[in-house]
Amino acid sequence: MGNHLETPDGIDWGRALVAADFTIIRDAGFRTVRIPVRWSAHAQTTAPYTIDAAWMAKVQGIIGWANAAGLNVILDMHHYEELNTSPATQAARFTEMWRQIGAAFSSAPSSIWFELINEPNLSLNDTNLVSILTPALAAIRTTNPTRPVIVAGQNTSGVNSLATLAMPSDPYIVPTFHDYDPVAFTHQGATWIGTLWPIGRTFGSATDVTQIRSNLDKVRAYIARTGRVPFMGEYGAIDLTEVPLSERVKYYDTVSAAYASIGIQSCAWAYTNTFRLREGNAWLPGMLEAVRTTTTQ
Repeated sequence: MGNHLETPDGIDWGRALVAADFTIIRDAGFRTVRIPVRWSAHAQTTAPYTIDAAWMAKVQGIIGWANAAGLNVILDMHHYEELNTSPATQAARFTEMWRQIGAAFSSAPSSIWFELINEPNLSLNDTNLVSILTPALAAIRTTNPTRPVIVAGQNTSGVNSLATLAMPSDPYIVPTFHDYDPVAFTHQGATWIGTLWPIGRTFGSATDVTQIRSNLDKVRAYIARTGRVPFMGEYGAIDLTEVPLSERVKYYDTVSAAYASIGIQSCAWAYTNTFRLREGNAWLPGMLEAVRTTTTQ
């Protein structure tokens, strides 16, 4: 559910969510929504790091809509940039925000999972990730002893992060990764990343196929080494008008089916505001058929 609750000021970048969205999503055959939230923009910066009550109520209300529609929910802490740049100075705030979130959702159904932090990067990496995450997980466990909690690896959680992903000791931890390869296609024309990739790249070359196969091999290796099955928390392709819908559909179809073929389920980025799957009152033609995470091919 991109560009809703993870914006810097809490204002939707695009159309706002309504309760009916979750019924639409369920009726389309989806079973899970991932809801990114920028908690850090709505919490005190000094102890006790209290999260704004109105913001908490807004998040609870939206998750309530999803729950009422019968959907599983992944509640994610997103865009906590201060934690990425200065993990040590933000560790206590990170822990206390999760303590409050855990308490607020302590009686929520087990179909609601927590995701500790989206795409660790910069100074939040393998050298300190476990030590930063462990106290936050312990805070969650005081009110949610068995709720599944998702953990991602360093360097924005790409497939390569699985090779060195270490996790806190906990039986209810679920590993995740993201895959936007080939980035020259998925992020062509994007102005918010380091490289401005030229518009006009198509998808499906022999090089693209080789890269997908290589990424699948890396995930297989992780499963063989750890015995854990991760899920792909994000994949998607930019929705600029210059990028043909047929190319985007081909990408979603290929990537989702490839991962499903090795038992990996996935969350497509995103719904209606960014890298959109739906526009206005309709799903983009071909998208629902392309996002086939419960089939193999």
